[in-house]
Amino acid sequence: MYKIVSPLKIRLSIDKKGKERFFILNLNNYRNTYFRTLNVAKIKYKQAIVDQIQDKPRYEKIAILYQVFKGDNRRFDIGNVLSIHQKFFEDALVECGKLPDDKASNIPMVLYTDGGIDRDNPRVEIKVYNIDHIKDPTELYKQINIELEKHNIL
Repeated sequence: MYKIVSPLKIRLSIDKKGKERFFILNLNNYRNTYFRTLNVAKIKYKQAIVDQIQDKPRYEKIAILYQVFKGDNRRFDIGNVLSIHQKFFEDALVECGKLPDDKASNIPMVLYTDGGIDRDNPRVEIKVYNIDHIKDPTELYKQINIELEKHNIL
């Protein structure tokens, strides 16, 4: 298993007045954004995490746990946030040569969880589990349960 830390937003650019423009990684923002801006956001996302991915091994079959740590108490839809992280992260894995494809046979298990509030460091933690040679799925479930228990989710 290895862990990647992903930001909740990506800086797209700085305008002429020096103001930064961000893309907030959630489905509500994604569906209302022009396709060229989405392409820039995907490229910037990959650049933001490529240093964490490049030294990781290539796997044929993985399971992924996405865990969001919010910066405040506001209500949110976990799927809105993590679905975009899933899309961008899995595409980055394929583009970096760490996974042959992001189809279901290569990623048969994906889990979304809430990690709670971290006001100082809101983020998404992505845990990638190699399941190339797992014959007994209970082995994987035990690993994931340990992770969830650490954060009092189970």
